[in-house]
Formats: sequence, structure tokens, C-alpha cells
Amino acid sequence: MHGRLFANQRALARPDLSKHSQALGLDSARYEECLNSEKFAPRVRKDLADAQKLQANGTPTFFLGLTDPNNPEIKGTRISGAQPYSTFKAAIDRLLSPEK
Repeated sequence: MHGRLFANQRALARPDLSKHSQALGLDSARYEECLNSEKFAPRVRKDLADAQKLQANGTPTFFLGLTDPNNPEIKGTRISGAQPYSTFKAAIDRLLSPEK
């Protein structure tokens, strides 16, 4: 289902979800029951709020961090979107370089 939803990001309305589940041969009655119960809605809302606070507005979003046993703060950076190796290397090099 994850792959199908990701591939069909313009078709994520409630009726679309049901169509996707049927196309994949899922147990439609059980799927509808789960959606209607909203059992996981609070968890999803919390995850969305956490992502917004961290400015993780795209997929993928990477967080790179460096800790110091003598300092409780984390030196870190965020990389958004699919990026080349050079972007990650530059970010890691910046994190590992001595502060000026």
C-alpha cells in the first residue's frame, strides 16, 4: 500500500484510499473498519506536528547530528529531498570541522 500511495500522490482522498485497497486485494471490510475507527489518527496527527516543528516538509528528509559528551547540545543539520553524495559529504565535513 505504501508504494501505491507514494506512486499516486494526487489520489489520496478518502474514496481513493478505498480504491487502492481494493486494487491491492486487501480485506476491504477490515480496511474500511480501520479507517472509520480513526484508531491511528492521533498518532498520525502527532507525527505530522513533529515533522512540521522540525521543518521536515519533504520526502526524504535527513537529520545529521554530532554529539559531544561534554555538551548536551547536538550540532546538526537537515538535508531535504533526494540529494547527491556530495551534499551529504559537505554536510558531514562541516559537522566534523573544528568550530571557528
